Amino acid sequence: MTEIHQDQRVAVLVDAQNLYHTAQSLHSRNIDYSALLEKAVQDRQLTRAIAYVIRADAPEEESFFDALVDIGFETKIKDIKTFSDGSKKADWDVGMSLDAVTLANHVDTVVLCTGDGDFSRLCSHLRHEGVRVEVMAFESSTAEELIAEADAFLDLGERHETFLL
Repeated sequence: MTEIHQDQRVAVLVDAQNLYHTAQSLHSRNIDYSALLEKAVQDRQLTRAIAYVIRADAPEEESFFDALVDIGFETKIKDIKTFSDGSKKADWDVGMSLDAVTLANHVDTVVLCTGDGDFSRLCSHLRHEGVRVEVMAFESSTAEELIAEADAFLDLGERHETFLL
């Protein structure tokens, strides 16, 4: 696919839950979303930056959501669902995928910040449509099929001093 150049229009889609849990389990640290966005854009033209987050009624989450907006992200918030058996679920797979497909006609590159293998088919589709797909995630917990389908992969774990707080 195309190389990176300053005239590229970029959309950055961040699966905040996936990155948060991975950063916590591997490094007991948080993501530096400012550094993440800066590297994802790489001096190209940012069209949209969307962080997909889950509201779980945690004490600091509203300030986290506000911080994402201050950095330059649009936040899409979904409430966590609790089922009758006590299990909880909330994910943004379908929402992120629909946004990526919708944005495909308006951007040259989509940067997916997730390690979730469910997005490998999305990568294949976007590339078929002529969109460059870059993935930023922790390689040790990223699905091999997602890495294989992307035009470029950046391992956040290799540069934890840059991407972790």
